[in-house]
Amino acid sequence: MKIVKNSIIIALALMVLFFSCGKKREPVVAKEYNGKFPDESATDIHIVFSDAGITSFELFAPTLNKYLGDTVYMDCPNGITIYAYDEWGEKQSVLTADYAISSEVPPRMEASKNVVIKDLKKNETIESEQIIWDQHKQIIYSVVLVKQTKADGTVNYGDGFEADEHFSKYRVFNPRGEMIVEEL
Repeated sequence: MKIVKNSIIIALALMVLFFSCGKKREPVVAKEYNGKFPDESATDIHIVFSDAGITSFELFAPTLNKYLGDTVYMDCPNGITIYAYDEWGEKQSVLTADYAISSEVPPRMEASKNVVIKDLKKNETIESEQIIWDQHKQIIYSVVLVKQTKADGTVNYGDGFEADEHFSKYRVFNPRGEMIVEEL
């Protein structure tokens, strides 16, 4: 009887210790984005996508919201950073944007507002206000004005671009601007 009584006292003391020392938490209030409340929301997101143990993409976002219903989609209202890796697991490119939205059907992601894609190996950059990543076709493209900065510092503008999803190969549509041509 004494052992049971002592066990109960110790259990109660531990419960008081754990519950009384805990920090009071403020209730979580759902935030509204674009007139809707997300069904799920998370902060400080870091997601790694891999294939056969080799990292292919890495995503960072301060906020990720998921909306359910007839159309399921996710958005990152506070920006996004995505690293793409080559087949050897080395960083190939980085994409940053102030906003991103992704749908499951069709599988695509749209980044907008100050979009910058940089090829880390070639030191070339594409800037635009909108890009689309078609995951089914495995391409990144834009149909709005783009600014291309080459490794040598030359700047071109175009009416959009298309690239593979790792941004290792790309082309600018209707390029115009500075062009450095070597003498023949």
